[in-house]
Amino acid sequence: MPSSAAPASSSPGSAGMLAPFVNELDRIAPSFQIHGSQIQVIRTPSDFYETLKAKIKSAKTHVFLSTLYIGKSEKELIATLQEALRANPKLTLSILTDALRGTREAPNPSCASLLAPLITEFGPERVEIRMYHTPNLTGLRKKHVPKRINEGWGLQHMKLYGVDDEIILSGANLSSDYFTNRQDRYHLISSREITQYFARLYKGVASLSFRVEPSKEAAGFTLQWPSSNAAPSPLEKPSQFVAKATELVNSLIAPQATAQAVEAKGGQATDTTVFMLAQLSQLLKPDTSTELPAVTHVLKTLSAPQYAGSSWTFTAGYFNPAPSLTQLLMSSASTNCTVTTASPQANGFYGSKGVSGMLPDAYTYLARRFLMAIRQQKRESDITLKEWRKGTVGEPEGWTYHAKGLWVTLPNESGPSMTVVGSSNYTKRSYSLDLEAGALVVTENADLKKRLADEQKWLQEYAAPVTIDDLAKTERRVSFKVRMAMWFVQMVGGAL
Repeated sequence: MPSSAAPASSSPGSAGMLAPFVNELDRIAPSFQIHGSQIQVIRTPSDFYETLKAKIKSAKTHVFLSTLYIGKSEKELIATLQEALRANPKLTLSILTDALRGTREAPNPSCASLLAPLITEFGPERVEIRMYHTPNLTGLRKKHVPKRINEGWGLQHMKLYGVDDEIILSGANLSSDYFTNRQDRYHLISSREITQYFARLYKGVASLSFRVEPSKEAAGFTLQWPSSNAAPSPLEKPSQFVAKATELVNSLIAPQATAQAVEAKGGQATDTTVFMLAQLSQLLKPDTSTELPAVTHVLKTLSAPQYAGSSWTFTAGYFNPAPSLTQLLMSSASTNCTVTTASPQANGFYGSKGVSGMLPDAYTYLARRFLMAIRQQKRESDITLKEWRKGTVGEPEGWTYHAKGLWVTLPNESGPSMTVVGSSNYTKRSYSLDLEAGALVVTENADLKKRLADEQKWLQEYAAPVTIDDLAKTERRVSFKVRMAMWFVQMVGGAL
C-alpha cells in the first residue's frame, strides 16, 4: 500500500489535503504504514526514564541505544542494563555514543569508562559499545582545539532507544537531568518494521565508529578501529572514510531502502504513515540526507492558498533555526502559529562560566531578529513567539527546555495531522555537521491527532508570549559582549 494512498478510515477532505504532502515525501524518504494506536506520546522526563527502564527489564532479544552520551554518574541505568543481561542470557546490548563527548573527561571517569565494565562482565559477543568520531577533526586541529569546544566540528547526535520491536524517538540524552528536570519530547513506536529500520541505520553508523574495549590503563578503556568496519579510520584517512560511508549510508536512507510495509494491529486498517528521516551530512558526498528536504517540502506546501486555514507549532530549545526554515515558516499561508523556545533561565547554558554563559543572551538576540522579521513581513497577528520557563536553571525546582519539533494542523481540523520528532535542533549545524535521526508522522487517526494536540498544549503550559517591546526592556538588552557569544553560536551551530 503506497503511503500516498488513502487509508480506509480517512475522510475524502482530509486525504485530499494530505496528498500534496505525502506524494512528494514518498520520493524523499522511506516510510512504513501503521495504526495510530502504535504511537505513544510520553509526557515528562521521569515518564521517559521509567518507560525506558521498564522496556529494558522486559527485553527478550536485543537492546540498542544511540545517544550523544550517557552521564558518567548514571549508575541506576547501568544497573538496569546489568539486571536485564543477567536475567536473560539470550539478550544482547549495543550502545552508540559520540567519541568526543563520551571521552571528554578521560582519564577521569567518563561515559566510556562507565560502559566498559559491561563488556568485561558479559563479553564482546553480548555487549558492544561504539563511539563515533567526526572526520572533520583530525591532525593538528584535533591536537590543539580545546576539548570543551571540539564538538563544534560534528557529533553523533542520534537519539534512538530500541528494545526488541519497539523504539523511542527523542531529543533526550541519557543523563540525570534528562530523566528529571530537562523537558524534551519522546514518542514510543511499537512496530517491528520501524524498529528494525532504525536498527539497520544504527548498525550502519556503528560500523563507522570506534569500538570501546576495557583496559587496565588509567582511563579504564581504549578505542579500537576494527578491521571489519565499513571504512578506514576517520582520523587516518578522512576522505576515504567519507567515500565509503557515502556508499553505505545512501543504501540505508534512500526511499527504496525499504518496501512499503502494511502493518495491522488487532485487524485494524492502517491510518498513519511514518517517514524515516536522517540527516547525516558529514557522512555523505554528495549530501542525500532526508530530513531537511522533508521538512522543507512540508513548509513549502503550507504556502499554497488552500492551507490558509492551517496552523503550525515549531519548537526548539536553542533558538537558531536554519535561515531557510525561518523564511519558510514566515512564508506559509498558515495562521495562529506558535514558536516556542527556552527562556534564558531555562537555557542549559544559563549561569555558565566563560563564553558559554553568554549564549542565553545570544539566543535572545536571535529571537529579537526573528520578531523583527515577522514585523517586517506583517505576520505579527499570525505568528507568536513564546519563551518557556519553569523556575531558574541551577535553583531548586528549576528546569531546562530541550524539546524540538514541528506540528501541522490542517484547515478545519482540531489536532495535528503531521509532526516531526527526533534528535535534530533544526539549526545550520544540524544540517551540516551532526548525525541526526527522527521521523515525520502523517496521520488520519483521530485519537493520535488528539494526543498530538495534547502534546502541543502541555509543552506550552510554562510558555508565555514575548514581543519586540519585551526584548527591548533594559533587563533583556544584550551587551556588546554578546558578539562574542554570537561568534560562538555561529561556530558550533547553537547546539552543544
